[in-house]
Amino acid sequence: MTITTHTVLLAARPEGLPDPATFRLVAHPLPQPGPGEVLIRNLYMSLDPGMLMLIGAYPGIPMPPYQVGAPLSGDAVGEVIASDRPEAPVGALVRHRLGWREHAVAGAGEVQVLAAGAFDSPSGHLSTGLVAYVGLTAVAGMRSGDTVYVSSAAGAVGSAAGQLARLLGAGRVVGSAGSPEKVAHAREKLGYDAVFDYHDGVLPQLRAAAPEGVDVYFDNVGGDHLRAALEVMNPGGRIALCGALARQRAGGAPDSGPGDLLPVIGKRLTLRGFTVGDHLDRAAEYGALLRTWLAEGAIVQHETVIDGLANAPAALLDLIHGRHLGKTVVRLTR
Repeated sequence: MTITTHTVLLAARPEGLPDPATFRLVAHPLPQPGPGEVLIRNLYMSLDPGMLMLIGAYPGIPMPPYQVGAPLSGDAVGEVIASDRPEAPVGALVRHRLGWREHAVAGAGEVQVLAAGAFDSPSGHLSTGLVAYVGLTAVAGMRSGDTVYVSSAAGAVGSAAGQLARLLGAGRVVGSAGSPEKVAHAREKLGYDAVFDYHDGVLPQLRAAAPEGVDVYFDNVGGDHLRAALEVMNPGGRIALCGALARQRAGGAPDSGPGDLLPVIGKRLTLRGFTVGDHLDRAAEYGALLRTWLAEGAIVQHETVIDGLANAPAALLDLIHGRHLGKTVVRLTR
């Protein structure tokens, strides 16, 4: 009997934000691994705002866009169910980039064998904490006592960045979020010193939340958040440019940019873009710290879990519109 599995394809390149017609869920026979390959039953896959850029093929994105008619991709964690590789045997838990499908065939170089039991759920391996860690340390050079501002403070990366800033010795951590629920979550669960709803105006609230200025800005949004940060940054301040939610929410239309750059010159500010792929050498260092913090109960990893591959496209759009807390993952099998 033929076993059927499912994959999501990019059905059409949208103009603006995707809609249900952008995606196509297809059923097909379970793929079989060839020589040197493994067959993986995916357990969880990650949903990330950056996927909107790959769907829309925004100019200047740091990775190849998705192709119309081809499967989407993204981080996933799964169990090897057939293997021709001794280093990834049957039963091994692996992380890879072949999400958006219930089963995946991968070469040995495409999978990372994971430690079973490292987290309460395998989805813990999809954490964006490494992004936050390298943004604060390797990119922004955060120092003890710094005042740190994080936009999208209750999102996947922002949730980690605020907590890590505190654990790394920040003197004050402030954030912006998009609803009263998220503001309360960031303050009460994530340990931010001050959080405000950006719908009420970014610049005046940021000035009030950081009366002595900002030393490090972790930017997940761009747009008016970046412009406000430039006004409030202290001399010698550092900005880690991580995300572009303002543009993604606008369906890919470029935002109005950082505005007047005179404060950048006058205050000798540093703005640096990055992707986590540039800093994978820091993964072991971060992993050791994370295990210690988790054992001490010093860090919270909050997830929004969506059940079923068929629900992933709608969940991605909900993510962009700010309807999820923390890291969003799709559970592909029970």
